[in-house]
Amino acid sequence: MFGKKLPAAVLWDMDGTLVDSEHYWLASEKALAEAHEAEWTEQDGHDLIGNSLYESSRIIKAKIGSSMDTEAIVQHLTDSVVAHLAVSIPWRPGAQELLKELKRKNIKTALVTMSLHRMAAEVVDKIPFKAFDVIIGGDDVARGKPFPDPYLKAAEQLGVRPEDCVAFEDSNTGLRSAEAAGTKAVGIPNFVEIPQIPGRILWPTLEGVRVKDLQKLFS
Repeated sequence: MFGKKLPAAVLWDMDGTLVDSEHYWLASEKALAEAHEAEWTEQDGHDLIGNSLYESSRIIKAKIGSSMDTEAIVQHLTDSVVAHLAVSIPWRPGAQELLKELKRKNIKTALVTMSLHRMAAEVVDKIPFKAFDVIIGGDDVARGKPFPDPYLKAAEQLGVRPEDCVAFEDSNTGLRSAEAAGTKAVGIPNFVEIPQIPGRILWPTLEGVRVKDLQKLFS
């Protein structure tokens, strides 16, 4: 029997959790490295998943020996990924269906991503229904994931307590952020493995997940 309490809000990571865009980031990073005649492996890309885009760009700059500054790398990669996403939104399994049910039940939602706010807004604008009440981008906080700041700011802007929220993440870095904020954090592994530790919640997919399943997290 599940509890009757509904989540006050559901907070979504974007890349790899809401939309299947991680391979676009990997391709964009690899292309930038090749332009600098440097090697960039799939593992290099996987190691960045969940990080702040600014932190990732500092790592990329050092790895490929680019003369571009960090801000230029951030903007270059963002433009490249936005161009890919402009063609269509590659939803992760179950994400769109669950979002629609959340909106039908008037449950608040936020998109909490380390991508730039402008990129997140472009993705949200392409969703054919009002999916999110708040967007928190990596450039909206001083400290990105794994610090709790992004999720704390999302809850604050929604006017809810973090502990009354469910958060979805596909990386260990992102999940640590949601856990540190005090949310009911759920990891849905995609490109990278998420370590299982005591008390951590991991689901194999969002496919078939409904609001009643979220209620069980509060029972």
